[in-house]
Amino acid sequence: MIEKLKFLSITGPKDDIDRVIDTYLSKYEIHLENALSELKTVKDLRPYVETNPYRDTYQRALELSKLLPNQSTSDSPKTVSIHEAVKIIEGIGTDVMELTNEMDSIQKNIDVLNHSLEQVDPFMGLNYDLRSILQFKYIKYRFGRISHEYYNKFINYVYDTIDTVVYKCREDEEYVWLVYFTPETISDKIDAIYSSMRFERFFIPDEYNGTPTDAIHTLENKIKIHTNQMQQIKDKMSDMLTVKKDELLSAVNRLETFSTNFNVRKLAACTKQNINTFYILCGWMTNRDAKAFQNEISDDEKTFCIIEDDHNNISSKPPTKLLNPRLFKPFELFIQMYGLPSYNEIDPTMLIGITYSILFGFMFGDVGQGLCLLLGGFLLFRFKKINLAAIISCCGFFSTIFGFLFGSVFGFEDVIHAVWLRPMEHMTHLPFIGNLNTVFVASISIGMGIILLTMILNIINSIRAHDPERTYFDNNGVAGLVFYTGLVLTIVLYMKSYPIPAVFLLVLMFVVPLLIIFFKEPLTNLVEKKAKIMPEGKGMFITQGFFELFEVLLSYFSNTLSFVRVGAFAISHAAMMEVVLMLSGVEAGSPNWLVVVLGNLFVCGMEGLIVGIQVLRLEYYELFSRFYRGTGRAFKPYGKKNQ
Repeated sequence: MIEKLKFLSITGPKDDIDRVIDTYLSKYEIHLENALSELKTVKDLRPYVETNPYRDTYQRALELSKLLPNQSTSDSPKTVSIHEAVKIIEGIGTDVMELTNEMDSIQKNIDVLNHSLEQVDPFMGLNYDLRSILQFKYIKYRFGRISHEYYNKFINYVYDTIDTVVYKCREDEEYVWLVYFTPETISDKIDAIYSSMRFERFFIPDEYNGTPTDAIHTLENKIKIHTNQMQQIKDKMSDMLTVKKDELLSAVNRLETFSTNFNVRKLAACTKQNINTFYILCGWMTNRDAKAFQNEISDDEKTFCIIEDDHNNISSKPPTKLLNPRLFKPFELFIQMYGLPSYNEIDPTMLIGITYSILFGFMFGDVGQGLCLLLGGFLLFRFKKINLAAIISCCGFFSTIFGFLFGSVFGFEDVIHAVWLRPMEHMTHLPFIGNLNTVFVASISIGMGIILLTMILNIINSIRAHDPERTYFDNNGVAGLVFYTGLVLTIVLYMKSYPIPAVFLLVLMFVVPLLIIFFKEPLTNLVEKKAKIMPEGKGMFITQGFFELFEVLLSYFSNTLSFVRVGAFAISHAAMMEVVLMLSGVEAGSPNWLVVVLGNLFVCGMEGLIVGIQVLRLEYYELFSRFYRGTGRAFKPYGKKNQ
């Protein structure tokens, strides 16, 4: 169902808007509209232009709340004023900033130490005092690395021919880390030779005592000390935020509410009367909320509210707020996927809930698998609140019912008696056709009933939309309903061997509705009292009308036959389970229960998914396409109720 809405215009002194929003509107769900667009006829109307003075403070409050340990939340934050909230955020922000600056300073020291560690670590294999090497006067030294390829070439072909000493410190998959020494007098020549071997030089600062291993231990100890200092400051910040958690969350809650309320100004308008300036807010409320709101402000001298009952006097279309029983609420998922109904349109949620579940159960009838879907979907919805799981649970309920009707339990058809029939066995004799599986007859009969129902719904929707063409002359309107009803009655009478109506009645049921559908355009022009009734191109009109009428007849036939898939999947399900039982060796008297379980899981998962998609396809293409437009817009309240 679609909840009935009222359009409200709320006004009062401009400087009183925050009080009204905070005191009244925050308690109710109101879908706000742009007041400038709604009140075009009001003179001297201008936008409510004002900058949120607490925007930066609110952003800072959100950043601080993210620092709370374990992202703590307060169940019932205290109520504080906006000025108190600002003071709380500024005070906590100052304390956090001091601690953050300390951590930044320590982190810089840690980064410097880590950089030094990265420089020294590759040369850990050098068992010599670094400071002594760095103070050589007549011998030049170079720390660096060279790839394995060039290192091997250097050692094999060059090393013995030049005056240098190489000390290999470490090697990995790509490089050899080394130190080479050479006399100062020929260092330029030796450096050039090493450069030709792709030697990459590293510069070691003159700040280490002992061997590289000693330097690394010293650096690691310093890093550990700084890391402990960092952790102490983090703990201090955590303790401080924990103590002030309630204050912080109360301030965040207040700033969030104020910022949300402040944003209402974007949709408000201002008007000046004499020396006073007034705000104007426009929006939609449910009948219940509108009545409660009007009663609440009855004693407020500064706040006035006007309710417009006639929606024709309002420029914007009412939004759609769905109101369905809890059992059908999960099926709103399918409605939202297709498109919300407009305000005056029939909400198809309950229809899709009933038809989807029944058709799914018919196509997937099994007591055992149905109970698995029922319980599994229920538990998943119970703990995860997934709407699709609730839909699966409803489908499982009807699968269980049809399982009893078909006498099937996990594919076994000898456990319980079939209350109705066995899908693969029961046949019905029909005139002209002969023997036909009963589930096909039943599925086509269900399809005819659903098509007739959707035609009636289309007529109701078209009357609400004041669309005479779709109401009376469309193939899904009154003309189409008369034709298809006559066709269904004739088929039923023929199959039951009852006498068919006289020719005169057949003409009224078939020929007249088809002629009305053929001439729907000029008939619509006539009803709407347009000056031009018939189109100019008569030949083109007749040709186009003929092919459109042929398409209408073809669609009646194809849409009816489309429901054959319901029976086909019922038989397919029984056949697949028969194959599973055959593979498990049931016929031999000693079934392999592992095969039975795995087969049921496979069929339940794969066929359940396919059946779910096929039923949704029937809903969208065979039901919705006949009566449902889905052009509504969602009801988006400015704020949820607090009570």
